[in-house]
Amino acid sequence: MTDPVSWFLIEPGWQVVDAGGAVVGTVAEVRGDENQDIFDGLVVALSVLDKKYVPSESVGPITEGRVELTVAAAELD
Repeated sequence: MTDPVSWFLIEPGWQVVDAGGAVVGTVAEVRGDENQDIFDGLVVALSVLDKKYVPSESVGPITEGRVELTVAAAELD
């Protein structure tokens, strides 16, 4: 298993998986205030035309190249 990393390192294109481990999309945007270390959440590209905002409360472990959510993909709708 890869060591966890800070939300500061998340980059667009990283894989996003739901609570069950299924790939739901990729990171499109990271929202937060780096100066105050406040992580607001992510915009996840589920497809080319479909993007969803995921609040930080629904973001679980972050490892290099991968963000795990604490919710199921169905809860993103």
